[in-house]
Amino acid sequence: MARLATGLSVIEVARNKLREAKTIDELRQAQAVIFPLDFGLSIEKTAQAIGISRGWACQLRRSFIKGQMQPKSEQLPRRKPGSGRGRSYLNRLQEQELLLPFVEKAGQAGILIVSEIRQALEKKLGRTTATATTYNLLHRHGWRKLSPDKKHPKADIEAQNEWKKNFLKSCEKLTKNGKAKDKALSV
Repeated sequence: MARLATGLSVIEVARNKLREAKTIDELRQAQAVIFPLDFGLSIEKTAQAIGISRGWACQLRRSFIKGQMQPKSEQLPRRKPGSGRGRSYLNRLQEQELLLPFVEKAGQAGILIVSEIRQALEKKLGRTTATATTYNLLHRHGWRKLSPDKKHPKADIEAQNEWKKNFLKSCEKLTKNGKAKDKALSV
């Protein structure tokens, strides 16, 4: 047996909102509250009547009962279909403005610190984002994650070559002096 629908305390508010709805989202949100309470529809039937998924109907009901009159989809700006930027939170100009101080800093130091850019992006959006979101943003603006260098920038090549020469000589000395070859190989 299905659970009884909650929200009797806001049924009058939902009825008023149904009459005053100016957008389709407001209308659907009010219907998601009214249909189960007034007509006894299940959440599946309500979702089917409204034309949305069952999960989205539940979210609309919960947000209305909590006093959030706008559905969660309205919190982020809608993107134009086919614009090619379906996975971005900001438009190109906003992204450039966000990256400008970091690009100037990278011009001096030569590297970008992704964690700092991610924090600035989260602050601007007012929500948390994945690290991949920051890397995608950088990729859209021509930055890419470089593979590590084959050598350390502060490495002393001469000292490394000298060590290699001496190491090989010390191995040869150990094997000639009658010591076990196993020791030389385990060094």
